[in-house]
Amino acid sequence: MRTALTIAGSDSGGGAGIQADLKTFAAFGVFGTSAITAITAQNTRGVSAVHAVPEPMIRAQIDAVITDLGAHAVKTGMLATAAIIDTVVAAIDAHRLTPVVVDPVMVAKGGSRLLDEDAVDALRLRLLPRAALVTPNLGEAEVLTGEPVCDVEAMESAARRLVDAGAAASLVKGGHLVGARIVDVLWDGRQMRRFEGERIETAHTHGTGCTLAAAIAAGLALGLDLDAAVERAHRYVRAAIAAAPGLGHGHGPLNHFPSVY
Repeated sequence: MRTALTIAGSDSGGGAGIQADLKTFAAFGVFGTSAITAITAQNTRGVSAVHAVPEPMIRAQIDAVITDLGAHAVKTGMLATAAIIDTVVAAIDAHRLTPVVVDPVMVAKGGSRLLDEDAVDALRLRLLPRAALVTPNLGEAEVLTGEPVCDVEAMESAARRLVDAGAAASLVKGGHLVGARIVDVLWDGRQMRRFEGERIETAHTHGTGCTLAAAIAAGLALGLDLDAAVERAHRYVRAAIAAAPGLGHGHGPLNHFPSVY
């Protein structure tokens, strides 16, 4: 069985973060392992508390997993602070971890900030060059590139700039654009590809970014090339949204096992 490691925060509501990643890995038939970077108290309505895990404990988790179970792919999510980012980068380098899918989590669905302001440079300068793929939404792409991203052409420009900044490839997600169709753009330094689909009108989209990045990492762990992994991940997330269980009173979670139902 192939393995994948998620390095991310815990979502007590189960819709995003470590919990979403592990469920996604399982849905793809990949054995999931984890290194928890932060504990959050949250539900579908928002985040009420965040506690960062000490850096030595984060490194100990990664070391324990890699030296025994290994990882055919790695996905990073909420990293919270510059010190945590530096710890993760050091572990990636020490264990020569690849491929690494970086979901640059900055703000929760309800608006709570999940990445310190002074950690943005650490993410851009030190983590991006280790990324086989970075998967920002529009707001994250704006922060990382310093340019407004308000249409598909600007998304393509941001995708190019992120690769110029060191990532091997970038997938800029357009879910926050207004319109009946959703467009994501993938740039790998050679070819620009658009992934389009009809928007599903629903409030149950909590954890879509985590889930998409985890699904891509699972595909890469299974040996798919990047285009195929992204395409399969998009199909999976659409199915997970369409089959959402309707839980909670805010931004509800996806159904990470849509085929079961």
